[in-house]
Amino acid sequence: MKTRGSEPEPCNTSIEEIRVTIAKRKVRHDGEGPANKNKKKGFDLSDKGNEASTSSTVGKGTESCSPAEGCDGSQKDLKKKTKGKRKVTSDRENHKNTEKSKKDSVYSVETSRVALEAKYEQLNVLGAGGCGSVYAGYRKADHLPVAIKHIPRGNVFCKQVMENGQQISVEVAVMLKLTSGTPGTVGTSAAVSLIDWYDLDQELVLVLERPVPSVDLLKYIEMNGGFLQEEEAQVRTVKTIDLVILKQLVEAAAELESKQIFHRDIKVENVLIETSSDVPRARLIDFGLSCFFKQRSHYSVFYGTSAHVPPEWLTQWTYKAGPTTVWQLGVVLYEMLHRDAAFETKSFLRNEIKISMHLSEACQDVLQMCLSEAPEQRLTLKQLQLHTWLSLSSSS
Repeated sequence: MKTRGSEPEPCNTSIEEIRVTIAKRKVRHDGEGPANKNKKKGFDLSDKGNEASTSSTVGKGTESCSPAEGCDGSQKDLKKKTKGKRKVTSDRENHKNTEKSKKDSVYSVETSRVALEAKYEQLNVLGAGGCGSVYAGYRKADHLPVAIKHIPRGNVFCKQVMENGQQISVEVAVMLKLTSGTPGTVGTSAAVSLIDWYDLDQELVLVLERPVPSVDLLKYIEMNGGFLQEEEAQVRTVKTIDLVILKQLVEAAAELESKQIFHRDIKVENVLIETSSDVPRARLIDFGLSCFFKQRSHYSVFYGTSAHVPPEWLTQWTYKAGPTTVWQLGVVLYEMLHRDAAFETKSFLRNEIKISMHLSEACQDVLQMCLSEAPEQRLTLKQLQLHTWLSLSSSS
């Protein structure tokens, strides 16, 4: 039996799971030049020096020196003449600037809070987890259903510096990237769309698309008897379905890869299934642990669900975006097709859980190629899309 709860959660990866780290290991970031001992990459969850090599470069602050003031005498003479007076003036100015900054910050937060409450109506709790809480709601102007996600400041693990110098949550940056250049993506994108976001100082609030009706894939599997028949996970004729769950997830993952986005925690709880028609539609949710990557980026701190950690991290203390994403898709498919299955990497590697021989040979091949212990032997997302089991003719 599955041991996980069936209720959807906004961040169903526990703090313990995302604290799976290596101790005192140098970050590997191949293709980025030699490691700089004084340069910290990534983000430290425990404030103990554990590092994650993210491919997006966090903007660096630069110190600037103002030109010498006055025109007579050297800078040394100027410092002697004005040292005491300028220190007093500087202290006063700093105090005024600090007080002004505090007032501006409070005003900004209060303005944002008022704007949020004026625009959206918050209703019942949809789920609560280690990373925050999600509420049902709707946009007052047109009653569009939304999910309002509240994330405490301490749970915003990763930050991204934008081109304008603004520092924002990577989750926000990733979701903005997903919708950039494609207006009107609500209801059409592979990932649930970000509609609005508000920085309220002590918490980050995201307003997200909320498909109605929908359940997460874990609940969907349970509603269908604990597993899905193989034909439920294959491509049928165009008359009945264009893409089913796995094919949709592979294409969603390929879309993320094309935009250099690494979800890092694809699992049944983070897949939303729209159930408004006979054809289920899969949507990716919860980008709280996601990041931007480059093709040669390596990571030595594992962010995600510890039960689904890729084998290479257990043996080499490192993993990459592409092979890890394919591994996670294999885990999702395994849990879809095996009754009441709760996948665990170590158990699978010890052959304590196995791929069912009752599945078709093509389906078994997909699982074996996704769940290969060696990352270089796994299919790429492009190869997976072209696999016979997933590329059955839609015109038949």
